[in-house]
Amino acid sequence: MRLAVKVVPGSSRDALVGWLGQALKVCVRAPAERGKANKSVERLLAECLELTPKAVKIVGGKASARKWVEIQGLSNDKVCHRLLQAGVRLTV
Repeated sequence: MRLAVKVVPGSSRDALVGWLGQALKVCVRAPAERGKANKSVERLLAECLELTPKAVKIVGGKASARKWVEIQGLSNDKVCHRLLQAGVRLTV
């Protein structure tokens, strides 16, 4: 499945904040330089979704705050269920 995300690099903590329209807002401590924030987003999502790091990959918007993430191994319903279990609110 593909998931739209809005990334806020340089934050005080790594966290899945909630939904911002159709995109999941993700805050990471890593700076937006040399792909550090992108790697942090992939790692954080994989951890929250209980997947291996290789199952989560940014496939669009690598140099933008708005990105597309491809998640392998889970259906849309399972992703939503695991995000709810991780405490992701419905709206921001």
